Amino acid sequence: MSKGIDLKAHIREFPDWPKEGIIFRDITPILLNPRIFTAAIDALCANYYHSSEIEIVAAVESRGFIFGASIADRLGAGFVPIRKKGKLPGKVQSITYDLEYGTDTLEICCDAIEHGSGVLMVDDLLATGGTMYSACRLIERVGGKVAGISFLIELAYLKGREKLNDYKVTSVVSYD
Repeated sequence: MSKGIDLKAHIREFPDWPKEGIIFRDITPILLNPRIFTAAIDALCANYYHSSEIEIVAAVESRGFIFGASIADRLGAGFVPIRKKGKLPGKVQSITYDLEYGTDTLEICCDAIEHGSGVLMVDDLLATGGTMYSACRLIERVGGKVAGISFLIELAYLKGREKLNDYKVTSVVSYD
């Protein structure tokens, strides 16, 4: 809960989407209401308002961008996008990681983060943890230091947090 607002009550569920057996957690109702969206940003920032470590907020496209840029603004930090392969100009650092059925590649501009800068990683959802783990490794490859990870939603039953054991992980809403 954030400022008396139950954010979980504003997350819609779509069973069997995008495929049978999956329950899609839809954040559209949070995004549609400025008061609810502000409460979500407050909750995502709650553990980091007084951290002198956070110089950069980084997020993976695309829903992570929605929250990441607002959190960066709120914390007075810079924002760095982590994109899918081929979406960034200039020299990039890449990481390829395994998905359930195949692989994916993330990229970051090599000069996006000064060596040693503290980075808060942000995303809307923690499922199996593979994407965020890879994004954290990418931050470290370009010289950043992951100071924390903040998720709006955690699907705890998928145990994605276990993959992120080396980092401080917080989530606002958890589905056990």
